[in-house]
Amino acid sequence: MNNEKLIIIGAGASGLVAAIVSAKAGINVTILEQNNKIGKKILASGNGKCNISNRYIDTHHYHSQNPDFVASVLKAYPYTVIEKFFTSMGIALIEGSDGKVFPMSLQASTVVELLEYEAKRVGVEILCDCRVNSISKEGKLFYLETTQGTKTAQKLLIASGSPAAPQLGGSNSGYAFATKMGHSLIPRHPSLVQLCSEEPWVKGCAGVKVAGISKLYANGEYITEKKGDLLFTNYGISGLAILDLSREVSTRLATFDYCELSLDLMPELSKEKLTNLLLARVTKESEKPLGLWLQGVINKKLIAIILEQSRCKVRTEDALNRKEINKLVHAIKNLKLSITDTKGFKGAEVSTGGVNTTEVNPQTMESKIVPNLFFSGEVLDVDGDRGGFNFHFAWVSGLRVGKI
Repeated sequence: MNNEKLIIIGAGASGLVAAIVSAKAGINVTILEQNNKIGKKILASGNGKCNISNRYIDTHHYHSQNPDFVASVLKAYPYTVIEKFFTSMGIALIEGSDGKVFPMSLQASTVVELLEYEAKRVGVEILCDCRVNSISKEGKLFYLETTQGTKTAQKLLIASGSPAAPQLGGSNSGYAFATKMGHSLIPRHPSLVQLCSEEPWVKGCAGVKVAGISKLYANGEYITEKKGDLLFTNYGISGLAILDLSREVSTRLATFDYCELSLDLMPELSKEKLTNLLLARVTKESEKPLGLWLQGVINKKLIAIILEQSRCKVRTEDALNRKEINKLVHAIKNLKLSITDTKGFKGAEVSTGGVNTTEVNPQTMESKIVPNLFFSGEVLDVDGDRGGFNFHFAWVSGLRVGKI
């Protein structure tokens, strides 16, 4: 082992991988972790199952103001590289839906415990409950003032993550250190996060979950749409389709755009098929109340708002005609919900923005401004779609640091 020392701020996904690979290369590595245990975000990921990566890694699943940086980092690091890294530590992997990859144990604790074991096996020192208060560089040495005294090293990796999930240790500290060292930041917003609405009807629909399509409109302009679960809540709406839309919503709300969702509650039926289905159910001899009649096809908690938004003028089954049914169909397939906010960083899985990647070498993750200063993982202006893409970037960026 040589005398070169690397200090890593953050014992998360990218920090742990960087530590292991660096230590194997003969570097003296110490990780400083502010939490009382390592890998808290890993433990909470994938509902405790840890969605390690995705078999279908592609740059279109990533977002950054500098997409060329993402492409350069990921180049030559496909899923198979990550698969080999984890299987070499004894973690067997299995593939789920949409290419999502998990540990065969389906336990995130498996990933954390084996990463910790491997790190310690190759000589990495891990100091928990060690908060870094300030960093500076004098000559060739970095000086870190911490709650466990002053630490020095020739190399420094900031892998302290983003402000997402502060309850798991997410913070802005890495950004503060980066700017102190001369780096610029891209604005940060919550992503993969639930959305809030001030419309009173959503509270009455809390708990209703449907497989649908959510279309986003900003200032009346169509932006994008996502398909998946829609879960109505006391504060607004969640579900996989909503999480997938939330990055765009967060950035639009930040510029004070008016955001509205158009929800298709029955995407499996075309407008024509749904119209024919409802027409076939009409019995002209029945005076059944319209709300009760609709319970045969849709969750009863949603019926009041569907009737309101449809502006259907009839109130009983026998009075229905094609014109009124067309109104109902339109409401079912275009239910409007205005969005006023997100659940913020506390509800977010990741953050947009971060350290400006034009100031970082994508091959080594080294700062172009401060020699021997490195960045990896969420602290950078790179965020991925749901499905293992964020973890994949974290692992790969850690590998790139460690291979220097």
